Amino acid sequence: MRLPILSGKEVIKFLSRKGFEIVGRKGSHIRLKREINGKVLVTVVPLHKKIDVGTLLAILKQCEIERQELKKL
Repeated sequence: MRLPILSGKEVIKFLSRKGFEIVGRKGSHIRLKREINGKVLVTVVPLHKKIDVGTLLAILKQCEIERQELKKL
């Protein structure tokens, strides 16, 4: 299954819908956080026009989100 090509802003918008909140920024990288049952999930999203596939997969893994959920965009 191919992943869609997304920008950093699109990934942040998707994660916001999943309950993540922006907690910080350093340069062109945004830090997002979500708490689930006492477990804290944190990821960093670069504000690039295109997010590399490997970077997108790493973000999904850190956020414990399945690839299929991203396809529902």
